[in-house]
Amino acid sequence: MKSKTAASEGRFAYEGLDRVIHERARLSVLTSLITNPKGLVFNKLKELCSLTDGNLSRHLKVLETEKMVEIVKGYDHNRPQTICRITPSGRKRYLEYLATLEQVVKDAAKGSKDEPAPVALRGLTTSRA
Repeated sequence: MKSKTAASEGRFAYEGLDRVIHERARLSVLTSLITNPKGLVFNKLKELCSLTDGNLSRHLKVLETEKMVEIVKGYDHNRPQTICRITPSGRKRYLEYLATLEQVVKDAAKGSKDEPAPVALRGLTTSRA
């Protein structure tokens, strides 16, 4: 059994902040894909995330290697088309990441209860006790 001191060490380490997801571009890609479960055409995803072809390709490769997205290449009216989708394991990992982010927000709001919450934090927590 851990001592009280050992248990409190690392309280704010947030191990659930997945480094693969935590990168801004990959967070944008996954957020776009989770809100479009049937997938998005490469160019639409590129537009939604404000990325270049090369940047999007690089980040999709990382996410595909981690089995968080699937890339389906095909044709639409004889034109090449790439569809990107979030996988079930990618969805699970993303939602676990969001739960950790929610805890970060709760901890920050609780720690600053004597100070007014920043505009971004207002209304995100149910109680400030």
